Amino acid sequence: MEVPDGLRYTEDHEWIRSEADGAVVGITAYAADELGDVVFVELPAVGRKLAAREVFGVIESVKTASDLYCPIPGEVVEVNPALTGAPELVNSDPHGEGWMIRLRPDDASAADALLDAVLDERGVLLQRGAEERLSRQ
Repeated sequence: MEVPDGLRYTEDHEWIRSEADGAVVGITAYAADELGDVVFVELPAVGRKLAAREVFGVIESVKTASDLYCPIPGEVVEVNPALTGAPELVNSDPHGEGWMIRLRPDDASAADALLDAVLDERGVLLQRGAEERLSRQ
């Protein structure tokens, strides 16, 4: 399993990538696989202010529908327009072209408190909190 560099994760399998001009949010490959074929993604309006863990949208697959949660507080500055016509991008490229929203974070360092990911010696994806990561350094 590929683990992209520079991402932080929620326990609900959303990821966030900090960038110079804000942050990008999506769902993990694991979540996309568990959902099955994604057929629809409902995203928020640009300009909407979100709190951490606030629902920002819904993702629907052939199996189920799930809420999407914002990892950190901030303002939505862009939604992925490609998902309107090609929601399957969430399945085919969840950490890339399948991104969902761009945020202007209220506090850019808020993502530091989220989980990071590592592979164990068997290649199993593990997620651990920032405090555990710091204690092992």
